[in-house]
Amino acid sequence: MTAAGKSGAQRPLIIGLTGSIGMGKSTLAQMFEEEGIAVFDADAEVHRLQGPGGKLVAAIEDAFPGTTGPRGVDREKLGAAVLGDKEKLTQLEAIIHPAVGKARMAFFADHKDDEMLVFDIPLLFETGGADMVDVVLVVSAPAQEQRRRVLAREGMTEERFAQILALQTPDAEKRSRADYVVDTGSALDETRAHLRKIIKKLRQGLAQRDE
Repeated sequence: MTAAGKSGAQRPLIIGLTGSIGMGKSTLAQMFEEEGIAVFDADAEVHRLQGPGGKLVAAIEDAFPGTTGPRGVDREKLGAAVLGDKEKLTQLEAIIHPAVGKARMAFFADHKDDEMLVFDIPLLFETGGADMVDVVLVVSAPAQEQRRRVLAREGMTEERFAQILALQTPDAEKRSRADYVVDTGSALDETRAHLRKIIKKLRQGLAQRDE
């Protein structure tokens, strides 16, 4: 994306927020919101689309019979149906990604006059989403801390954790491709201070752009 539309009008700076499972992305997203910056949460949108009455429930049931119920998509059953099977995962992504993309564009339209926006996208690199943002911010933490966080989640197993990691771009590669990296392995106050420095720098860049 470019910073100006066809008419020459400036548009919000788009920050792509991403990171591997258990790295603290949700924490950073909340901090962005506390700083007054709107966040589009791709995961939350997926939950809405797959929840009770969600627009994608019927399509997912057709593609993966037995994975939905009165509460919408049963994420554990769906995960079991696609994890480790690239063909089925691609089939599922073909259902989900266009719908999420449509919601993201609606979010952008609602916030077109904002200074900057955050697109919180877990698979930013894996889906080619890095090309649609202006700045990529990766959250990271030591592998040991990541492992501790993930395995503490209800229903998580070593096998499932390994399967998820296998589908994600390695943390080292994400960090190498990022414009900014925020370490969430430190104290929250340190993480917040680091993020505020990044936001300040981005705002300074916007001020220069608008001069």
